[in-house]
Amino acid sequence: MNIAKIDLNLLVYLDVLLREGSVTKAANHLSITQPAMSNGLKRLRDVFKDPLLVRTSDGMTPTKRATELQPVIRDVLAKLESAIQPETEFSPISSTRTFRIMASDYAESTLLLEVIRRLSQLAPNITLDLITPSDVSFHDVEQGRVDMAINRFEELPLSFHQKVIWYDTFSCVVNSSNPIVKQFDLYNYLASRHIWVSKTGFGVGVGIDPTEVQKLGWVDAELTKIGKKRDICVFTRHYHVALQLAKAQNLVATLPSKAANLYKSDPQVEILTPPFDIPPIALKMAWSALLQHDAGHIWLRRLITDIGAELS
Repeated sequence: MNIAKIDLNLLVYLDVLLREGSVTKAANHLSITQPAMSNGLKRLRDVFKDPLLVRTSDGMTPTKRATELQPVIRDVLAKLESAIQPETEFSPISSTRTFRIMASDYAESTLLLEVIRRLSQLAPNITLDLITPSDVSFHDVEQGRVDMAINRFEELPLSFHQKVIWYDTFSCVVNSSNPIVKQFDLYNYLASRHIWVSKTGFGVGVGIDPTEVQKLGWVDAELTKIGKKRDICVFTRHYHVALQLAKAQNLVATLPSKAANLYKSDPQVEILTPPFDIPPIALKMAWSALLQHDAGHIWLRRLITDIGAELS
């Protein structure tokens, strides 16, 4: 079929239909009537000679052909939106824009505190809306409802743009009066009780099963490699909670060094090198292709990247 005969609005319809998985939701998203969206789906089926979406017990399910088309259509639309977007310069000093950023408290405490300080000087009227990982889905970032996500990600959709902000090593935090300080070796490390802390990825988290070592993350994965296992008595998703518990109790918190160093001037805290090897982790910034060419977004990404380089 000649592409000149295809209504390009149909590609927009298909993009939204595949993301929403519902004719009604897609119609609401595009502010058109449900019959108009249904007619659009019929025309799309004629164009691609495929049902595209099939009603199942789970709702409207994309066909194999639709699944293959989705990233292609998203890429085409992102490039079109970028091409027709007027070229405007971004003025940080006069901007009143709100940027929504998903970030763990690790990223907030170690990176975004300095970002906020710098914004107060360079862009005093910009607002940051910081959102926790549990409040955000991949879908929110993909659609541009969240400007970016800053966290440690095990994996990201291929459609996302991403950049490493820094690599961080691990440190152990203990109370300075903890007897383990006198001889911090693997034997005494394993004989102690521990605080587990982590929060990666997107979406609502689920409870931790201490017996599922393979799901506990970097620290426990490395211990497993040497045939060891630590005694975890507290699981938390908040680095400051882990730091406070390590300071107040005879517990060991093993966490990224930049988080540990928040307490480096506290006389009640000792920061120690783990008695076994743990590979560095990457703090990444990820964002939607829809925002790749947005002038304000580019400015903020550069600022965060520069600050990350300074802090690392």
